[in-house]
Amino acid sequence: MYNNSWEKVGYVNEEISKNLDLKVEINKLKREKNAIIMAHYYQIDEIQDIADFVGDSLALAQKAASNDADIILLSGVYFMGETAKILSPDKTVLVPDINAGCSLADSCPADEFEKFVNKYSDHTVVTYVNTTAAVKALSDIVVTSTNAVDVINSIPKEKSIIFGPDRNLGNYLESISGREMMLWDGACHVHEQFSIERIVALKKEHPDALLIAHPECKKPLLLMADFIGSTAALLNYTSHSDCKKFIVATESGILHQMIKKSKDKTFIPAPPIDSTCGCSDCEFMKLNTLKKIYLTLKYEYPKVEIEEKLRKRALIPIERMLSVSNQIKKK
Repeated sequence: MYNNSWEKVGYVNEEISKNLDLKVEINKLKREKNAIIMAHYYQIDEIQDIADFVGDSLALAQKAASNDADIILLSGVYFMGETAKILSPDKTVLVPDINAGCSLADSCPADEFEKFVNKYSDHTVVTYVNTTAAVKALSDIVVTSTNAVDVINSIPKEKSIIFGPDRNLGNYLESISGREMMLWDGACHVHEQFSIERIVALKKEHPDALLIAHPECKKPLLLMADFIGSTAALLNYTSHSDCKKFIVATESGILHQMIKKSKDKTFIPAPPIDSTCGCSDCEFMKLNTLKKIYLTLKYEYPKVEIEEKLRKRALIPIERMLSVSNQIKKK
């Protein structure tokens, strides 16, 4: 997807003794190198359990800006590593697999998005955090699914808005905010693939279950949902709700944290259209493993590198987003 750096370096295939306790070795390397592991909610269970911090995109961005580690290992997808590097240029930022990309980010190439933006030069350009650094650099402000509504509402009503790249999130924001926006036609392959028919069947089988969904899902699913929210919001909702059973329409990695926080509740992954397993996984998120984290810390590679001029341009819309989030938090 990005390149074959792992294969070219070769040590991804380094033989590791079966007696080596990867968790012990990873923690040892973290102490030696003053490193912190940050993991997204969609990572496999064992990575979430060894991480110093687990969160969604907004929380990871905020943590990247505030920690005092010398090395940040971002276990998620590549744009998250870029965001960490944008916010912490003096730190070494590592990713376990440089090919862990994002279908949504890939749906918005910077050169094509720039042409789109130039057609509407009087518009405020709002982009989802699930984009490359180059697309962020073309933006006026960045959003996450957690703060998107607040950011849209902070933009003066007389200003026209471009929103990209997720058309589903954009449609949802239009319905919530009442703002009409020029939408880029991109989407996340995980959230696009949920089967309405199979979810309806699950609802009949489990009439006591609430359907909760991420706003990257398609509109028909969102219309069915009992609650819509970011990954962190879904987790918070399930932990505080009196309901004991949930059908969860987002990437299945979040179920690990939901179960940890609510052991007395049942969580059913919403099924995709083409799957026999009944759950929806992001194959890019699942490229990361404990072995790769161990080797990445050991060799301090792959590193995220961003040209400084681009980094500074991409930093501006991220800082604007964080400023809006901090103002809302203080209220």
